[in-house]
Amino acid sequence: MRPAAESPDSLHPLLADRFSPSRFDPSAAVDDRTLGLLLEAARWAPSAGNSQPWGFLTARPGEPDHARLLPHLAPSSARWATDAGLLVVTLTRRYVGEPDVQYSEFADYDLGQAVAHMTVQAQAMGLAAHQFRAFDLDALTKDLDPAPGWAIVSMIALGRAAEPPAHLRERRPVADLLAAPWASQE
Repeated sequence: MRPAAESPDSLHPLLADRFSPSRFDPSAAVDDRTLGLLLEAARWAPSAGNSQPWGFLTARPGEPDHARLLPHLAPSSARWATDAGLLVVTLTRRYVGEPDVQYSEFADYDLGQAVAHMTVQAQAMGLAAHQFRAFDLDALTKDLDPAPGWAIVSMIALGRAAEPPAHLRERRPVADLLAAPWASQE
């Protein structure tokens, strides 16, 4: 089967219009209801064996955890993430008890599913999400001290974008998605 034409015309608008802003509107707060819906969307994500191996630390401007997260941001992400209405630290449960007892080999993948659900829900609510890893992972892990078996994976900045969608950003062609992983194809 060959991929359809490379046009987002038939793609659902929640997916076609999604983008990761590099600027957020600092005056646009994320209220409790919105936060609850974002977390509810993540809760409904599929996971291996329904293990749901994800967890989140959420922090909004003015909350103690927000001030706690900011010093760990890399300068490249601090320029835009600090203005988001919500910062989310994503965690996955990789082990139970001792580090040699694996919880789920799919834990990181399952966390990605939950984050994708949260991202689509944000888009449906007129918000934007920018996932990132530009922060000091070791220092953040030491500061937050996750429970044994849990690991911080990434962060998400969510809020109202302070820039128009960049619909013309380059995406790899669909054909590349099918061919790239296979070294024997040239």
